[in-house]
Amino acid sequence: MNSVRGSDSRCGSDGIRFITYLSPSLPAAFFEAVASRLGRMTGLRTSIRLETEVSGPAGVLDDPFSSGEADVGFMCAPPFVRLRELDPSPVELLGAPVFRDVRASGRPVYFSEVVVRREDPARSFDDLGQYSWAYNDACSLSGYYSLLDKLSRSGLNSRSLDLRHSGSHLASIELLVRGEVDAAAIDSNVLAIQLQLAPELRRMLRVVESWGPFPIQPVMVRSNMDDGIKERLRSCLTSTDFDGNSDSQLSRFGLVCFVNVTDEHYASEKRALRTCRSTRV
Repeated sequence: MNSVRGSDSRCGSDGIRFITYLSPSLPAAFFEAVASRLGRMTGLRTSIRLETEVSGPAGVLDDPFSSGEADVGFMCAPPFVRLRELDPSPVELLGAPVFRDVRASGRPVYFSEVVVRREDPARSFDDLGQYSWAYNDACSLSGYYSLLDKLSRSGLNSRSLDLRHSGSHLASIELLVRGEVDAAAIDSNVLAIQLQLAPELRRMLRVVESWGPFPIQPVMVRSNMDDGIKERLRSCLTSTDFDGNSDSQLSRFGLVCFVNVTDEHYASEKRALRTCRSTRV
């Protein structure tokens, strides 16, 4: 399901078209606040489109950057890596978020939390071999490729588990709570936000293992966009620390800041994805 919010869908000096593939797992309000803030800082009108069924473009045919339909995007690392492999690439990095997580140590990284129900006796991944797993979608690093990587390093493949597509991290959590699956790998920031919004989940769920760190979902910009506008956006995105009260709408989601990143930050995932592709569902 798609939705568009905002005041302007045009590009360039008239407006910036944002798209996010990371909601509803991460709240739409988070991305709306980022777009709104960049609009205020640049003086450009903004709009935002929510793609809620997948963590990024599944292929070239549905890539809104190549078609010129989007200017700035939020997506998971695997589809970003695929877009960067195109020649010419339709996207380049604008920055990446840093969230409050002591394990991140101020770096643009996150983790995959292996979650089971509180009463489950499992204590590690080794105890989960016969379990049913929910995964959000096949473009997700934390919910899908992290599991494939773990299976590969354990000498197993995806056929070793009962894998069930849920559609989002939130849906995976719901399936766990209802007892319809036994385990799921959940984005650490998604889980942190949900535990804050619904503290009762702490009595229902338990983290068995944490995988990572992984390079966090990047913010990207259309490559053939005006260079001056790209630099304005990049400068504004990375100019403010959100760990205080500078922007309560963003800091309440655990955002500390946005930082500059290069393709090298995602090089390890590029190598891992090549290995994992042979074990896909």
